[in-house]
Amino acid sequence: MFPVAKAALNLTARGIRHTAVRQAHRKHEPDFHDKYGNLVLLGGAAAFVTVWGYVLTQAGIEWGLSPVGRITPKEWRE
Repeated sequence: MFPVAKAALNLTARGIRHTAVRQAHRKHEPDFHDKYGNLVLLGGAAAFVTVWGYVLTQAGIEWGLSPVGRITPKEWRE
């Protein structure tokens, strides 16, 4: 193996070991996502379903109905 490549691999391995040791000694305190992540996800899903449920059932929008055959041109007035 070339000396430069060997040195690069050694630096990479040293960095990985250093990161692993640093993370192993750190206290893990729950952050916002650990505490409230699922609650926020469920709240967003509930809001999504509520809004779209209203739009689909109560807003009076006719979805995807084709006007072909229902609209006839008026007679031309001169």
